[in-house]
Amino acid sequence: MISLLPKTMTAVGFESPGGPEVLQSMTVPVPEAGPGEVLIEVAFAGVNRPDVVQRQGNYPAPPGASPLPGLEVSGRIAALGEGVTDWALGDAVCALVGGGGYATYCLARADHCLPVPEGLAMEEAAAFPETLFTVWHNVFERGHAREGETLLVHGGTSGIGSMATRLGRLFGLTVIVTCGSPEKCARAKEIGAHHAIDYKASDFVEEVKAITQGRGVDVVLDMVAGDYVPRNLKCLAMDGRHVTIAIQGGAKAQINMGIVMMRRYTLTGSTLRARSDTFKALLTQELRAQVWPLVASGELRPVMDRRFALAEAAAAHRHMEEGGHVGKIVLEV
Repeated sequence: MISLLPKTMTAVGFESPGGPEVLQSMTVPVPEAGPGEVLIEVAFAGVNRPDVVQRQGNYPAPPGASPLPGLEVSGRIAALGEGVTDWALGDAVCALVGGGGYATYCLARADHCLPVPEGLAMEEAAAFPETLFTVWHNVFERGHAREGETLLVHGGTSGIGSMATRLGRLFGLTVIVTCGSPEKCARAKEIGAHHAIDYKASDFVEEVKAITQGRGVDVVLDMVAGDYVPRNLKCLAMDGRHVTIAIQGGAKAQINMGIVMMRRYTLTGSTLRARSDTFKALLTQELRAQVWPLVASGELRPVMDRRFALAEAAAAHRHMEEGGHVGKIVLEV
């Protein structure tokens, strides 16, 4: 099987940072699966905000990772590295990868792969890993969200926001989201949010206070940072947890630490890409046990926006940056 693999493949990358137009098709060698790795013949690759930030020159690939964009893929296993016994050639999988997803073939750690169950479309499978790993770790592990609590999510119709909404509902949370238009608020409620606040039309702090009858929310999933942080803290109930996963509004925030002490807040955050292979393998195991049965049963599906051909990656990035998308964008390889 390995001998039938081509020597080269089509990929999309960039030589120097810039706008979407710097993304270009190129011919590169097919990577070889090392110990503990599998080579995936890619069906679809997810498009994520970190891909955009990498293309802009602000989020370089970690040491040893492919310089090509793409942090999640679905496809079939085309080659097995030394020591891989849990998978067979031809198995349908989706995987979290450190880079390299925008290509015909992509390397993945065998223990960072999840099986694609019957009934899950390959394009949906490619839309799971990055958002699912991120939401599960930050909302449920770092944020300690549990049944009966209330979660506030900014960007309710984004890939992360829509996944947080659906996962939150399945695990018994009341979900409040913010969106930038009445249309997106309506769509967020269709996705599953209990409440949707148009942050351009009203003050989300006051709206949260009204929705929760003054109590506040237990967890904030924050993708904005900057001047949103002190406003987020005003939304938190006693013992609330504030989890930051992106800094789209700026890296610095000014907060009153006296309030943090008095109300016993927890401030935390994380990035996924730089975490160790061992951490990601353990997270994969936990998701396979806790969440993947809901995927297999059809109860959990990602919200899909649009698919683009691999060669149209620049258009996919432009679509993401314009901000009109609802759910996940994928590249068809």
